[in-house]
Amino acid sequence: MIVYNASKQQFDEDVVLNRIADIVRDNLKEKHISGGQAAEFNSWQNSLHFMHDVISIPEIDDDVEVAIEYQIPRTSKRVDFMLAGDDSSDNSNVVVVELKQWDEAEKVDDIMQHSVRAYTGGGKRIVNHPSYQAYAYASFIRNSSEQVQDENIGIRPCAYLHNFDPSNRADLDDEIYKTWYEEAPLFDKSQVLELRDFIKKFVTKKSAHGDLLYKIDNGRIRPSKALQDCLVSLLKGNEEFILLDDQAVAFDMCKKVMDQCMKDNKKRCLIVRGGPGTGKSVLAINLLSDFISDGYNASYCTKNMAPREVYQRMLAKSDLKAQVNIKQLFRSPFNLNKLPKDFYDCLIVDEAHRLVKKMYGDWGGENQIKECLNSAIFTIFLIDEDQRITTKDIGSVDGILHWCNALGIHAIMNEDSTLHSQFRCNGSDQYIQCINNILQIGETVDVDMSDMGFDLRVFDDPNELRDALREINKKNNKARMVAGYCYDWNVKFNRGDYDIYLENGFKAKWNLNGDKIWAVNPTSFEEVGCIHTAQGLEFDYVGVLIGKDLRYDDKTGTVITDQTQISKDDKTSGIRTASEEDAERLIKNTYKTLLTRGQKGCFIYCEDRSLRKYIQQLLFKIV
Repeated sequence: MIVYNASKQQFDEDVVLNRIADIVRDNLKEKHISGGQAAEFNSWQNSLHFMHDVISIPEIDDDVEVAIEYQIPRTSKRVDFMLAGDDSSDNSNVVVVELKQWDEAEKVDDIMQHSVRAYTGGGKRIVNHPSYQAYAYASFIRNSSEQVQDENIGIRPCAYLHNFDPSNRADLDDEIYKTWYEEAPLFDKSQVLELRDFIKKFVTKKSAHGDLLYKIDNGRIRPSKALQDCLVSLLKGNEEFILLDDQAVAFDMCKKVMDQCMKDNKKRCLIVRGGPGTGKSVLAINLLSDFISDGYNASYCTKNMAPREVYQRMLAKSDLKAQVNIKQLFRSPFNLNKLPKDFYDCLIVDEAHRLVKKMYGDWGGENQIKECLNSAIFTIFLIDEDQRITTKDIGSVDGILHWCNALGIHAIMNEDSTLHSQFRCNGSDQYIQCINNILQIGETVDVDMSDMGFDLRVFDDPNELRDALREINKKNNKARMVAGYCYDWNVKFNRGDYDIYLENGFKAKWNLNGDKIWAVNPTSFEEVGCIHTAQGLEFDYVGVLIGKDLRYDDKTGTVITDQTQISKDDKTSGIRTASEEDAERLIKNTYKTLLTRGQKGCFIYCEDRSLRKYIQQLLFKIV
């Protein structure tokens, strides 16, 4: 959706008469798009005058097209400025310009190849490198628009930092960002003439092929052949995403239902149930790849950002451009309500138990289950109700069936769509039962631990747990420490240098604020992961720090939860104010989720000594 679309001549007039920012703000409201607050309004007022000065030259005809704030399909992201037309050889092009008002920026570290630190939003924040942002937006448009693909319309990205002093460019021009600025050149305040030359290479006159921006804005969404080939090649031979056993059966069933939906154009929903480690996410990624390869408009959707970022990184490995290409296929349920009905051919909703009624800022939202169903012809929900970990989580089989019935959508759920085989915890279903026994969830069943082949240990000293896990992590970077909701976020709120303090001098920080790839970042082992960055992911080894919200009563032989021990910094779970029954369920769900993240081993430390002793006795393995 384009917020502002006019000829260059009309744009010139709107800028000269100082009304351009008002028009953009009014158009946002008219199109029911959030935005237009004071900071954004001021940025239009400022930056668009600079763009006016750049393109107000005779070499660029008055009737070329200008667009401001183009919302990219599949996303809530908006392109700042676009200029569309033909070059001197009658080739059609769209120049994408990312505008920044920064006067300085700095590199974060050598690992974060997409990010810089800049003053924005009232403080210094970690944000995208402008060239990466421009390149990503251009790739999204190129890979989504049928018209761009069929008519060979060139999408040419760049970034313009009109307040940026060239003496501050060293960090922005660092080698780690070379992939991005070679594809999307960055121009500072001294390079107006260079930016003009860049634009004139691609756009000098109105396109002979019609209104390019209208075609892009109103055309059909279709994955490009390049995107299809990219995703297939990334998945091919990637052992982490091979389908096995009942995953393959569920995959075939989803394919069959997709085919039915395309033949009769009737909406359907399929519910895939499976406990931790049964391969729900592996199934989801394979379905995404297959549907995209077949030319369907499909997307992988999950509320948690961490799995989206990590799966993109796992698929693309070290291919940065491939990661950008596939990024648009991964989304959150945020803003689904703003999509047209049946926008997607298929929406694959992973971790569906984490759906909520409404996310903050999703002003038109009502219920994410309903919005998932509305946005696609075929909706696949992958769900484990025992992994709901906050009071806001509403994802349930009953909830999905309710909305299917209300919307007249045929719902499918049977044994073929249920995943049983365990691919985590060394493939042991016994381990899952062992964790249920430890947490006293459901009926206790005797488990033979001797032949499980899973490295399960309980530590009396948290330092020893960390030391053992650190040595394992040196082998392949696949071991991490995690914890529940007990510990404060001191570092984040500038109250201290560490967040977690345990006996024998143990201290650690929560996972780095803003580090979306904590689970695979080779520098992140020393930080402890919270449930929101660990859920949906897996490691070879996981070390779980169990806080004072879980303890053992020796007299009654009961595992007790204590919601008063939840950190006051926890603003997401709602456990502190929940009913005692709900709090118990959510605390136990949280620890079950954390204790089932390991494929080869799980190391446990409990603050409560009685709980520690109880688990050791239960396992007959004392460390």
